[in-house]
Amino acid sequence: MSAEATNPVSDAEATGPDAPSRRRARPRIDLRRLGRAALLGPTTRGRLPDAIGHVAEAHRAHHPDADLAVLRRAYVLAEFSHRGQFRKSGEPYITHPLAVTLILAELGAETTTLTAALLHDTVEDTEVTLDQVREEFGAEVAYLVDGVTKVEKIDYGAAAEPETFRKMLVATGNDVRVMSIKLADRLHNMRTLGVMRPEKQVRIAKVTRDVLIPLAERLGVQALKTELEDLVFAILHPEEYERTRALIADNTGAGDALAAIAESLSTVLREADIAAEVLVRPRHFVSVHRVHLKRGDLRGSDFGRLLVLVAEDADCYAVLGELHTCFTPVISEFKDFIAAPKFNLYQSLHTAVAAPDGAVAEVLIRTHQMHKVAEAGVVALGNPYTPPVGGDGVEPAEDGERADPTRPGWLSRLLDWQQSTPDPDTFWTSLRADLAEDQEITVFRADGGAPGQISLPAGASCVDAAYAQHGAAAHGCLGARVNGRLATLSTVLNDGDTVQLLLAQDTASGPSPEWLEHARTPAARIAITAWLQAHPEAAKAPEADPRPPVSVTADRRSGAKLHADLPGAQATAVRPAGCCTPVPPDEITGFQVRGGSVTVHRAGCASVDTMRRLGRAPVTVHWGDTAECRVTLVAEAFGRPRLLADLTEAIAAADVAVVSATVEPPSEQRVRHTYTLQLPDAAGLPALMRAMRDVAGVYDVSRAQHPATPEA
Repeated sequence: MSAEATNPVSDAEATGPDAPSRRRARPRIDLRRLGRAALLGPTTRGRLPDAIGHVAEAHRAHHPDADLAVLRRAYVLAEFSHRGQFRKSGEPYITHPLAVTLILAELGAETTTLTAALLHDTVEDTEVTLDQVREEFGAEVAYLVDGVTKVEKIDYGAAAEPETFRKMLVATGNDVRVMSIKLADRLHNMRTLGVMRPEKQVRIAKVTRDVLIPLAERLGVQALKTELEDLVFAILHPEEYERTRALIADNTGAGDALAAIAESLSTVLREADIAAEVLVRPRHFVSVHRVHLKRGDLRGSDFGRLLVLVAEDADCYAVLGELHTCFTPVISEFKDFIAAPKFNLYQSLHTAVAAPDGAVAEVLIRTHQMHKVAEAGVVALGNPYTPPVGGDGVEPAEDGERADPTRPGWLSRLLDWQQSTPDPDTFWTSLRADLAEDQEITVFRADGGAPGQISLPAGASCVDAAYAQHGAAAHGCLGARVNGRLATLSTVLNDGDTVQLLLAQDTASGPSPEWLEHARTPAARIAITAWLQAHPEAAKAPEADPRPPVSVTADRRSGAKLHADLPGAQATAVRPAGCCTPVPPDEITGFQVRGGSVTVHRAGCASVDTMRRLGRAPVTVHWGDTAECRVTLVAEAFGRPRLLADLTEAIAAADVAVVSATVEPPSEQRVRHTYTLQLPDAAGLPALMRAMRDVAGVYDVSRAQHPATPEA
């Protein structure tokens, strides 16, 4: 898709006198005849055959056994179909698909991707049909060309960009190679953007910055990303770009400092019998600019980094050990992306060491395969589909979908939520927000369900996890347990957390507007917004006034009998302490208080230690013969209608009398019910607590443990 086109219908502006019209029918192209003529006869386009030769040479460097005949046929078709079309710069249009293909060939793309890259504009801008492409080059090439073609013309208007990139994402989701072609396409257009009007250059550069560069990062294609960053930097920040360019020009000898460290490191590794290649990697313009902002005045070692390439994963750690042994490491700079790869497949060890003169050198350690993936990302993975024996490709399913094993988790999420966002502006805003997140975390389901892990952007909360796991059913989420502990929906998750989402049984439950404050993912925000729009009464409901505690009092039958062993057989009142409400057969301790009465505590109660520190002597106490007891239980739950009724019903079903009940005002959707209960038999307490926990929305029931002020 050329950004240099001036024709509003076609990006291949046909400015020549013989430019074909899209409205005038052309005879069917005989591909076989053209192929024979091109391969056997003389060429008429001067240097263009040399261009396809460069593509073939770059392709063979990565794939020595590649069949180049299909590339030649694709070039012949592309050259013939684009003949007479010119770019705004005046170059023949065929130079654009050739440049796109060469970019991908240098990254190591496989033959099918290169074939589709050569043909990526033919179906859209010429009379070549998709059926002809399929007949000549197979279903796989046709699928990729169709995926690129489905991205309609970009006129860079406010509404056109969002819809264009929505369709791009849909096409990419079915095959990430489609996006690889689009990224190479944009890179070549950015390289030749100088012929555009300045305002159009800025508009295109902003879209590249906001969408294409983050997508390149997420697909791991660092080689494309860094060049796009520099091109955008030059257009959007020309003054900073010129200062950075001058800074680099004034430090042409900056590489000498890194070269000296590289030589020392190579010597150390040879002596340790570790086969490794040590290279000096200059920073690109944007990287130098960022380091300059971070560190101020730059030293020679700041203009590049060292790259150490080895054969095996274990060698990476061996290099790290030697490096940290023989040089002074900067521990804060160490990161292990081999044990924990980044979301875009990137793997490397990152560290930094200080030279004797104080210069700090950043070092990247990786295998040759890791380096290939680090530079080319998904492009380096080749064809993600295994063609059937004797076949020429993988036919898509009837609905156009097919499972791509290289599809990153973030891309799957984007495909899910974009279907729920008909409004282009909402989609655009959500897309940019999601792409702005450059880190990802993985959390695990506590219930062991499939899939066992959930990928989320860094900073995601339990709200995001709920919608990622349950979809629309998350509307009824009441809370969560994170790593076994109760957590509110606003809790921010960390990488590796175990999450159990608690859902209400009431299907009428829905999210509150406050959930939007904690939702980071587009899927969660869009689902919550849609529900609130469908239930305006919930969205507009005023905040409830703080409610005072509600108390319910029932009959006050006596509790279990307690006896205290006092000197002289004193007759005194013995009663259980309210802070811990002991019941048979709890181990108990008593203390005499004002008036001579004795309060009885559970042995583990905090008040026991307090009384001992105050010098109070414990009194021996024991239970009487009766099994009847009184106990205070605290039920922690998520607020919902009928919760109090359901809890009291569960208590009544256990043949337990409610002495008193207190319901505290809700806080962050959680409520606390405190019940003082009279049990006919203390042995039934565990069963009662289980029954209360089984009530929907209740996540914990415990014995009261209120701090008590020691009695005088």
